[in-house]
Amino acid sequence: MELVEESPYRFRIDRQGEMRVPGVVFASRELLPDSGADRSLDQVANVATLPGIVDASYAMPDVHWGYGFPIGGVAATDVAEGGVVSPGGVGFDISCGVRLLAADLHTEELSPVFGRLMDGLDAAIPRGMGKGAVWHVSGRPELERVLAGGSRYAVEQGRGVEGDLRRCEDYGAVADADVGQVGERAIQRGLAQIGSLGSGNHFLEVQAVDRVYDEAVARAFGLALGQVCVMIHCGSRGLGHQVCTEHVHAMEEAMARYDIRVPDRQLACTPVSSPPGRAYLSAMAAAANYARANRQVLGEAARRVFERLTGRGLELVYDVSHNLAKLETHEVDGAPRQLCVHRKGATRALPPGHPELPEELREVGQPVLIPGSMGTESYVLTGVPGAPAFASTCHGAGRLQSRQQAGRSVRGQDLRRRLEARDIAVRGASWRGLAEETPEAYKDVGAVVEATQGAGLCRQVARLVPVGVVKG
Repeated sequence: MELVEESPYRFRIDRQGEMRVPGVVFASRELLPDSGADRSLDQVANVATLPGIVDASYAMPDVHWGYGFPIGGVAATDVAEGGVVSPGGVGFDISCGVRLLAADLHTEELSPVFGRLMDGLDAAIPRGMGKGAVWHVSGRPELERVLAGGSRYAVEQGRGVEGDLRRCEDYGAVADADVGQVGERAIQRGLAQIGSLGSGNHFLEVQAVDRVYDEAVARAFGLALGQVCVMIHCGSRGLGHQVCTEHVHAMEEAMARYDIRVPDRQLACTPVSSPPGRAYLSAMAAAANYARANRQVLGEAARRVFERLTGRGLELVYDVSHNLAKLETHEVDGAPRQLCVHRKGATRALPPGHPELPEELREVGQPVLIPGSMGTESYVLTGVPGAPAFASTCHGAGRLQSRQQAGRSVRGQDLRRRLEARDIAVRGASWRGLAEETPEAYKDVGAVVEATQGAGLCRQVARLVPVGVVKG
């Protein structure tokens, strides 16, 4: 793949073949994927062939190989011009995202209760491949209310406070969810998993703010140097995976009716305005609401452990997704257009003044939450005016090794000892799961954030370091 360096943090893939727009990769030279081991830049070019795509097919600094779209991919299609929606542009873990809560607690106050706190979180947070959840809904009717109401319904049921919703993307629920577009198999998979981390790279971390880059913005977010925080990374579990699977198959069968051809069947798509397109977006919204409720319930479980063992509360800083397709209005060629913006492993980053931000954040922009790999730092960023890529940015460190490769490189027991030697407490669901998430399996998250800021996508606000991790 030939890349043209436009600036130190921006590279261009020129149009060729069936590409309708160029590709744009935001990265430093050191972060560019190894073409021999990772064909994600080929996926960037493939995405550029989608009907109705505008501007460019974008890749964030944490880009790596994914299903159809690269993880770290962003693409927007013009709805009025036959623009398509592709489930591969969202992924299987619909509305996977990050929630950050800040404690009224300084790290120096944590030591006397830290062991008991980690044990309490270990017991309170279900995780791993099997069943287990904080919230056992009464049956399908109540699950349907979760799919329609997301975090809002969870708060109505006493699993959080109204103030949480002000700091959630979409006020805690995506509109236009249609439970009727969610298949029975997805419903069954979702009944017993609300309030669970799952496995893979999902986690709950106790963290400490160890660096503040912008004190005024950090203060508006509710963060201060030395403060204890809790970060939660998880998504829509088996329900979201099933929704994606079923609608990919439906679109594969429907593409011929719309005379759509794509270079990779994993890019199966139909026009946003078509019946299959609308059906997918409605089902995706329902799965996204499941993910929002999942993080809400886990956050409330962590809050109660903190209150019981430290006597202090947890306030929500923000909750934002990084696997979603949203209908948004953006200016293209000097005119506002309704676009379907796919963000897969990419975080929306609204700038200061955006009307969708709560009033207390409107002057400073949206909190952007970037988790590191296990044992490494995480970052809080903020959106900036005039950012490219439809106000999108990275979502994490980005994998360098597959889980299988990582699992062969280290024993989980050895990794835990190594982390605990650095005063990072570990509560894992399995040794294999720990090994698969070894920090060496990921890019340097600090370099990713540096490239993100250098490319003008976001601005750094604070850095957080782990002191304890509860791992799926």
